[in-house]
Amino acid sequence: MSANLDLLGALLMGLAGSSHCFAMCGGVSAALSMAIPPAHQRPLGRLTYLICYNLGRILSYMLAGALVGGLFASVAGLGQGKHALAWLQLFAALMMIAVGLYLAGWWQGVLRIEQLGARLWPHIRPLANRCLPLQRPLAALPFGMIWGWLPCGMVYSMLTWSAASGSAGAGALLMLSFGLGTLPTLFALGGLADRLRYWLTRRELRLAGGLLLLLLGTHTLWIAIRLL
Repeated sequence: MSANLDLLGALLMGLAGSSHCFAMCGGVSAALSMAIPPAHQRPLGRLTYLICYNLGRILSYMLAGALVGGLFASVAGLGQGKHALAWLQLFAALMMIAVGLYLAGWWQGVLRIEQLGARLWPHIRPLANRCLPLQRPLAALPFGMIWGWLPCGMVYSMLTWSAASGSAGAGALLMLSFGLGTLPTLFALGGLADRLRYWLTRRELRLAGGLLLLLLGTHTLWIAIRLL
């Protein structure tokens, strides 16, 4: 049950964080659209590029989730075992609550996490530029994998959650669920779901998502405290 709630929470975080995605990924979406050859600018062609781009982006999320999940599980196995993972789960619960407060519009502190990766991004961005122009849809796959490392407080919060998942597989699944939750936003940004943008940016959706994440975070916090 707890694992299912975690996956649901990750999916919800990706969906409810749409307004943040619009702010963070708008420039990426514009760059992707401009890099598509004129012959592929029809809806079907753009859809193919968007699918490959988002597949690469989600694969990078899963890779990061597997790395931190497996790493912290190994470290916990060498030390205090489940006790160490309980402390990680406690921290992840607090991060979940912080994101819930952010989505509800009550506290913006989670955005400061993005500053942690801001110094690395200038070294990564040139790799993405080498993929341009995107002469064929599959070229958008490595482009998406590189842009998946864009500094983002939502992604960093999810990685904290993945670190407490207990295994590489569980960490990858959490990031997969989060990535799937962000898909509607990215397709709306790609111009293939303009009407959807209206619903994703509604205040009611952010508030509902924030409240649900607060509930899930509180539940996770309670479980972690009982394990300590």
